[in-house]
Amino acid sequence: MKSESNAPQSIYLIAVCGTGMASLAGLLKKSGHRVLGSDASVYPPMSTLLEQMGIEIRPGYKAENITGDIDLVVVGNAVSKDNAEVVAVQQAGIPYISFPQALARFFLEGRKSLVVTGTHGKTSTTALLAWVFEAAGRKPGFMVGGWLKNFDGNHQVPEGGVFITEGDEYDTAFFDKGPKFLHYQPYGAILTGIEFDHADIYRDLDHIKDAFRGFVKTVDPQGFLLVEATDGNIQDVIGEAHCEVETYGFAHDADWHIASHRFCEGASEFDLQHKGVTLGRFTLPMIGRHNVLNCAAVIALAHRSGISVEEIASALPFFQGVKRRQEVVGEANGVVVIDDFAHHPTAIDLTLDAVKEAWPGRTLWAVFEPRSATSKRNVFQSRFPDSFLKADKTVIAGVPAPEKIKDGERLNPAAVAEALKARGKEAWHIESVAGIVDHIAQHHTSNDVVLVMSSGGFDGIHQKLLDRLGAP
Repeated sequence: MKSESNAPQSIYLIAVCGTGMASLAGLLKKSGHRVLGSDASVYPPMSTLLEQMGIEIRPGYKAENITGDIDLVVVGNAVSKDNAEVVAVQQAGIPYISFPQALARFFLEGRKSLVVTGTHGKTSTTALLAWVFEAAGRKPGFMVGGWLKNFDGNHQVPEGGVFITEGDEYDTAFFDKGPKFLHYQPYGAILTGIEFDHADIYRDLDHIKDAFRGFVKTVDPQGFLLVEATDGNIQDVIGEAHCEVETYGFAHDADWHIASHRFCEGASEFDLQHKGVTLGRFTLPMIGRHNVLNCAAVIALAHRSGISVEEIASALPFFQGVKRRQEVVGEANGVVVIDDFAHHPTAIDLTLDAVKEAWPGRTLWAVFEPRSATSKRNVFQSRFPDSFLKADKTVIAGVPAPEKIKDGERLNPAAVAEALKARGKEAWHIESVAGIVDHIAQHHTSNDVVLVMSSGGFDGIHQKLLDRLGAP
């Protein structure tokens, strides 16, 4: 193997079509390395993006894919130790590392690392932070778990001394079951909130808290940590931090206090005060209290990183957001169809609240697919009904690939719908996408807004619904 410096290498990524791995592949390719990889599932959009970047994809996991001209292998966390390529790598004695180790080695070392983490809001917050630094001329590197409309991408090679990362608490690799974010060497960090999630790898809330305790310990003692002021779970973990900790939020005793906020014509306006001193008035082209909270954290981190209030205030109105976060897909016969990634009860409640705020007086349909590893399990069986109460009408789809979850552990979507009916709400459990499209087409009015929520593609339901509603 060549030197562990950033000298050009031939780097092979196993499971290259994952969102994070594809982003890493792009970063490495744009940095001058020869990059190739493999995956068992090679399909758009990731396969198309990789091909456009000139990255070779070898379909399937085959020992013969591991050739003698490979200097380094990056192993995705979806890959097990008995994967044919992993075995071939070990037999050939080729060095291998995890995805977060590669990010740290090639892009974080020697730079100021800024990390955004938390159960909710980290993708949008990281995207906004990256945009503020870019608009201020800092040319940051970044990696975000969503598609940033301002950049038409989800990663950027740094030209300056800052790299911004969305810190994921999911596990790292088969040889490192710790969270990815333990590798990111943060100088500054934002922690948006802590709740139970990722039921496939975490036992309970205490297990999640342990992961975040580990994260806050990694923040540079000379750096700083910004945390949401009212989250009790955060308070349980920040005692492990060795750096300065400041709070942000609507609470009057928050170090960074949001004041005089209002929502007007699809935008949020608010003052931000730091320890009683008003920094200025800010406008964000997004609605919802959660987005204002995230924006306050970004302002605080950017300002602490040397970006002026004027630069921050001038950047915010031009933020275009992230695809699949309250994204209007289209309108047909007066019905607006919106796509969102929400899949946790808290995220569902916050998203419904924001959409009701943005579309006052409209009838709001919530259409939910329990696709994520946690939402398809019954850990939130009792919480899901309350999370949909702000919707006027709710449709709960079937659990995808239900056979992969044991009967006693699987979410019961019909019971969620029945619980909503018991609370006086209109709700249905409809198993298939075709059935959901038929139902909405038969019962909609021209005053409706349909919010579709899923952590996956939901079988293209958005366009299918628009096509059906727009049909003569």
